Amino acid sequence: MVKGLYTAYTGMINEQNRMDVLTNNLANADTSGYKKEGATSQSFDTVLAYKIKDVTENGRLARGIGTANLGVKVGENYVDYSQGPFKVTGNTYDIGLSGEGFFAIQFTNKAGVTDTKYTRDGSFTVTKQGYLVTKDGDYVLGTNNGRIQVDPTKDVKVDTMGNVMQDGSRVATIMVTDFEDYNYLEHYGENYFQPVDGAREKNADVTFNQGYLEASNVQVVSEMVEMISVSRQYETNQKLITTFDSTLQIAANQLGKV
Repeated sequence: MVKGLYTAYTGMINEQNRMDVLTNNLANADTSGYKKEGATSQSFDTVLAYKIKDVTENGRLARGIGTANLGVKVGENYVDYSQGPFKVTGNTYDIGLSGEGFFAIQFTNKAGVTDTKYTRDGSFTVTKQGYLVTKDGDYVLGTNNGRIQVDPTKDVKVDTMGNVMQDGSRVATIMVTDFEDYNYLEHYGENYFQPVDGAREKNADVTFNQGYLEASNVQVVSEMVEMISVSRQYETNQKLITTFDSTLQIAANQLGKV
């Protein structure tokens, strides 16, 4: 009986984690370049139940009486890196990537520490000094690992190879980095990724599309359907706990009176 309470409880915790992931996906459905996340579930290891201190057993030795499953536990979250659809913006500094790879961004945290983050969000702009930056003000890096600076008073063209052109001359080339195994990337903040130990870079095979943005790959309808399913499973576990609780109350308060 008590085991059933724990099983229902672990089910509720697992569904809560799934709901958190789904709501975060929906919140970022309009975020350019966002890659949706998913959640997995795992079962606890099955354990062997023992009967102990039983006077009917010789020497009161423990004896196996079967196996017990402890319910479900939260598994690993994963990221779906599939290509999102393109939307036309016509903005000079909006760039959508077609293919696998990430823009390299010089990111500075609140403590003033600077390192490189990666993103698929190509909604850039230019500062008064002509530096190409993200909407949060982080610098976009070129192939020389330096900041990209243009003349803000002149027209800018970005070809399909990522070359930034002004007056017919190449000013810089936007750096795009890809990785051999995306399992060695983790989400950082809203729309950045960062490599972890074991990540290995490789050359990216992408096409730059000026005046376009890669939209989120979140399917809103699918996420809503999944949310309904998660809600119903959560409610089912709640009802199980209520039922077990009522049964235990009867066992504790009424059976002893018979």
